[in-house]
Amino acid sequence: MDASIFRELKVVSLEQAIVAPYLTFRLAQDGFNVLRIENPAAPDPDRYIGPNCFDEEGMNTYFFAINAGKKAITLNLAEPRGQELLREIMDKLQADIFITNQLSKNYQKLGIDYETLAAVKPDLIWLGITGFGPQHDEVAYDPILQARGGLMEINGEENGEPLALGIHLSDMGASEHAYGLIMKALLKRAITGKGSRIDLSMFDSTVSWLTVPICLSHNFDYHYTRKGNTHKFFAPASVFRTLDGYVYITVGNERQWQSLTNIPAFHSLGIEKYNKNAGRIADVVNLNAAINKITETFDTSALVALFKEAKIAVSKINNLKEVVNDPLVREKMLYTEDRKSGLKLGLAPPPMITPFLEEQGKQLSFPPRIGSSNEEIFQELLGLDRKIIENLKKDAVI
Repeated sequence: MDASIFRELKVVSLEQAIVAPYLTFRLAQDGFNVLRIENPAAPDPDRYIGPNCFDEEGMNTYFFAINAGKKAITLNLAEPRGQELLREIMDKLQADIFITNQLSKNYQKLGIDYETLAAVKPDLIWLGITGFGPQHDEVAYDPILQARGGLMEINGEENGEPLALGIHLSDMGASEHAYGLIMKALLKRAITGKGSRIDLSMFDSTVSWLTVPICLSHNFDYHYTRKGNTHKFFAPASVFRTLDGYVYITVGNERQWQSLTNIPAFHSLGIEKYNKNAGRIADVVNLNAAINKITETFDTSALVALFKEAKIAVSKINNLKEVVNDPLVREKMLYTEDRKSGLKLGLAPPPMITPFLEEQGKQLSFPPRIGSSNEEIFQELLGLDRKIIENLKKDAVI
């Protein structure tokens, strides 16, 4: 794919927190031009989470994770003049995509509804991400969506409390779904010349991941709930102790089970009732205990090497520093550098390295400071003189 294919596409995003910013971060990795809008009086709350390594307002470390590769302006859309400026920006930029994760009740109030912005750019692709759909204005945070959407019910120890996932899957999963919907809308526009309005419910996105749990519980009255680290249908597939840590071992078929029992230390498990997965899963508690007694006599590295030689799926349970140092991760890490301070950051790799990232040497511009592109947009793009801009600041419009 040509690295320049998305370079001319422009995204304007009224975004905060995770779901919209992660989406535009993914688009920036393809080379889209992303302009994020924030309220000057109340910027993205995630700017104020984590340590502040610059001693600058709104440049705390949590914000850095998913905001590289973007530009940022401040604009108060509660003011009519702010809405007028937004329409001018959409027009002058000839914006291709508008994204927001505002509550839907605020769309018309802020002048960001589809009808208003499509009047400026008829082939606009407009995407609104809400917690439960545009007809519902309940406040939705990721753990609330995980709770209502069933993810917490199936995560945790068998007889323990429900647990939230360690990442924001309801947020970021919706971002990934939105990414695909935008690509479909771009294809539709390329074929028909028509724009799109897309309303994405984070709750719908969350529930859509429950493929097997819903199929089995709804149709076959299967009680699908927490079972800790142990797979519900395959055995052995669980976490096992070693002398110096933990590994996850998964046996996915009978050939692999035979290979496991051919390892001298595991010969004792080669008994008839364990020959088939059904027998192993029926006695999974005792089976796991027996395997643990063996694995805890091995160093992690020695056990992993033994299982890999036998072509049995195994992995050390890595901490995050070890993940970053994995050769498969290290070579795909993204980087960004602050020209002002010289601070260099490593960022999580994307699902795949895009042609744009290859061309850029996996480097993205540093996460933007509050309003860092105000001069570029208001003065250079819109042609406002400095006196007008100063008055806009005094009137709390920018």
